[in-house]
Amino acid sequence: MAMTAEPRFDGVIFDFFGVLTFNMVEVISYFEDRERLARGTFLRAWADPRGQELFRQLELGKISQTEWNSGFAALIGVEPDNLMARYLHDAFPAHQVLSAARQARAAGIKTAVLSNSLGREPYDPYAGFDLYGTFDAVVLSAEHGVRKPDPDIFRLVLDKLGVSAERCLFLDDSEQNLAAAHGLGLTPLLALDEMVAARRLREMLGLFDL
Repeated sequence: MAMTAEPRFDGVIFDFFGVLTFNMVEVISYFEDRERLARGTFLRAWADPRGQELFRQLELGKISQTEWNSGFAALIGVEPDNLMARYLHDAFPAHQVLSAARQARAAGIKTAVLSNSLGREPYDPYAGFDLYGTFDAVVLSAEHGVRKPDPDIFRLVLDKLGVSAERCLFLDDSEQNLAAAHGLGLTPLLALDEMVAARRLREMLGLFDL
């Protein structure tokens, strides 16, 4: 894969939800509309200490997705049956960003996914993405008992890639996670819009636009 110049980076780490998928604000809005919930219901529950703890426990692998379904359903007033699948129904692949990730890997740049995971049973949000075939490394928080923005999970994925923080780019839709990564020396890139993120990624890696 041709490049415009000597790359500044040896590696790129991608968040999953909201970066390799559709924007999560839109995903949540569509969920609320289907469930006939008032807009903002989900995010208010997410911001509630009880909601925060449910997500934290799930992302660390300390509770099952089914337990999260029951707990979060009670906070927002819906039925718990396979709630995660209903919530993530519109978290379709962000094809532009995935294409840029493949282009970067083809150019010899190491790529990884770093996700605060939401469980894989009974609903697997990663199915259909072929993450293990597309990226050099995949780190899901529940499999390691540590989650973003803990610095240890960034160190873990850097070790798996074999690149230094100073030579690595990190894409996320959370400013808190980006700040944590920056504190370790990674270069942060806020990714809220699929087209913009793909274009900025190619620019920063010195890749030709497709």
